[in-house]
Amino acid sequence: MPEPSVGAVRAYVEAHRDDFLADLDAWLRIPSVSADPARAGDVHESARWLAETLRRTGFPTVEVWEPPGGGLPAVFAEWSAAEPDAPTVVVYGHHDVQPVDPLELWSSPPFEPQLRDGPAGPQLLARGAADDKGQILFHTLGVRAHLAATGRRAPAVTLRLLIEGEEESGSPNFPGLLRERRQRLGCDAIVVTDTGMWGRDVPSVSTGMRGLADCQIDLHGPDVDLHSGSFGGAVRNPVTVLCEVLAGLHDERGRVTLPGFYDRVRPLSEAERELFARLPFNEAEWLRTAASRAAYGEEGYTTLERVWARPTAEVNGVWGGYTGPGHKTIVPTDAHAKLSFRLVADQDPAEVQAQLRAYLEHAVPDGVTWSVTGFGGGVRPCLTPLDSAVLAAVRQAMGRAFDGTDVLLTREGGSGPEADLAEILDAPVAFLGVGLPDDRIHAPNEKVDVDMLLRGAEAAAYLWDEMPDALRR
Repeated sequence: MPEPSVGAVRAYVEAHRDDFLADLDAWLRIPSVSADPARAGDVHESARWLAETLRRTGFPTVEVWEPPGGGLPAVFAEWSAAEPDAPTVVVYGHHDVQPVDPLELWSSPPFEPQLRDGPAGPQLLARGAADDKGQILFHTLGVRAHLAATGRRAPAVTLRLLIEGEEESGSPNFPGLLRERRQRLGCDAIVVTDTGMWGRDVPSVSTGMRGLADCQIDLHGPDVDLHSGSFGGAVRNPVTVLCEVLAGLHDERGRVTLPGFYDRVRPLSEAERELFARLPFNEAEWLRTAASRAAYGEEGYTTLERVWARPTAEVNGVWGGYTGPGHKTIVPTDAHAKLSFRLVADQDPAEVQAQLRAYLEHAVPDGVTWSVTGFGGGVRPCLTPLDSAVLAAVRQAMGRAFDGTDVLLTREGGSGPEADLAEILDAPVAFLGVGLPDDRIHAPNEKVDVDMLLRGAEAAAYLWDEMPDALRR
């Protein structure tokens, strides 16, 4: 079959632009917020809508999958290649969206999409526009462009889509679904389309996401609040102890002090550090985006290295004692904190939870009892090797979509279920996404640049042509 030309693919994508945007508009109107039990019916409606759209696209097999043990539905679709030796690729994404609060900060209703002029072209404003409905839907346009430009009746790879319905709620049932459907999802490669690029004019491919472990610490001192004049200075104050415990989580170099925390951390290679250094990073602009005044972190690493490739410990919230108006002079009975740890390649959330407990065993003094409650099993980190054939194919496809521009490499500081995908399906993972840093995902006024979605469709069209040769090398 002929290789699809940029002209033929781009012409098809442009010719079907309006139909694509009409479909996306309809999907974005479904408020599929997985975190809100009252919206469970909308998540089911979103799955049904996507299933019907994939059938219209041409996928011969489309099914809505209910996770084992309950939960919200995923959508599976399959389109087999004509060649019996063609590789199989699974595309992962999610059709659920974040809550919209605070609603008053939206400039228009979050589930009534608005097409507006942006500084670099039209933008679509709605919850889910970038994360992740827009980026999932460009695959429907991309596969049709691939077929039109090559004259094929089926893709050059056996294409399987798995679009989850609980990602924004931490994917609690996703590993079980993967294990239950392992035979149907067998593949040679996984492409994750829930990611972004460095910038509009700097196309890039992510090579990894950090993992996550989070928990709540509860300290208990006296069994009742005590008069601080009668008992203060003579018994342990759990709020004071908690402050000391939290302050001790980092040393003077910004390193986490949990015993064994760095034992399994995969070090950054010089090649990766050089690739990060090629990115046009402006720390002053980054600080403005962060609404902060100074960069901080582990000594010996740049800001990008810290947020992409080094593990962290963060205090997410602290409370205890009296916090009402005026004053109440007590030694409080309880103190609490919520913590999160972002993890990097080879770290394990369960091990980090155990390390925190070992730290507390020594850090909390007599007179105060403690407990730790973890929020689920955590998320394991995922990293694509620089020599990955799948990564090479994605970079090549992105380069063609962006007219030969050099495609740089990044990582992401966030977390997702990619490690479960890689382990359970036993296949390499690569990321393909066109979201931009200013898309305001998870925030009010989420948007997506329409031209970026169309470039994503182009990249997908080229990728299915690139993948067979890449995986045979």
